[in-house]
Amino acid sequence: MLHLILKIIWLSYCWLEVATFTIILYVISWYPRILKQHQYHNLSRIWCRLLVRALNVDLRLHQKNKAVLPDHFILIANHPSAFEDFGVPALFNAYPLAKEGVREWFLLGKISVAAGTMYVKRSDPDSRKKVVEQLMNKIKSGSNILMFPEGGCYGRRIGDTFHTGAFELSIKTGVPIVPVFLQYEEQETFEWLDPDTLIDKFWHFMTCQNNRANYYVHDAISPEGFIDKKDFAEHVRVQYLMWQEKYLD
Repeated sequence: MLHLILKIIWLSYCWLEVATFTIILYVISWYPRILKQHQYHNLSRIWCRLLVRALNVDLRLHQKNKAVLPDHFILIANHPSAFEDFGVPALFNAYPLAKEGVREWFLLGKISVAAGTMYVKRSDPDSRKKVVEQLMNKIKSGSNILMFPEGGCYGRRIGDTFHTGAFELSIKTGVPIVPVFLQYEEQETFEWLDPDTLIDKFWHFMTCQNNRANYYVHDAISPEGFIDKKDFAEHVRVQYLMWQEKYLD
């Protein structure tokens, strides 16, 4: 009983911390001259770490890479849950690509815009073309980017295909792919499928019996030797299927 009371007090404090920081970031987002984008981006990553703690998730980074990771990279990850929208930025310094609907999230949408998140409406060819230019410019500026090649949350298992955007950018720029495999030990609880909302998932995270989230980062994959983006995407997807068998099955 005492343990439960202490846990409630601790989580209440964590959520008060998140709420305070959210208000600060939201106010600053309306005045872009106060901070440069990379400074705001760094603050948003601190906010992500605070949110991870408030959600009571035990986030672990496992460095499976044998070689030192490059300073400049395109980060990719599988996308089974809503949690990685906050968990990945908490661990990795990269500017994410998100679906257009994220821009409309209450409070969080405005914060994500100010933090440099890029958006795409997948059904709109013009939107896809525009975001490719934004991603290319971000890479050329020396920044890292984050993309989910499955194209959305479609279940806990790796999809039948990977979208080729990240791999095309890698081939064109020579910037390597850094693959991260996300594993939630309580897979069904963390999985994000309709009709669950983001608030539903927050509650699921906080009340699950096994709150361990394991993020496995593997060696960078060079685009050297790949000419076709589809071949590159499928090569990496096969790696993810191997990791799925190792970590999930």
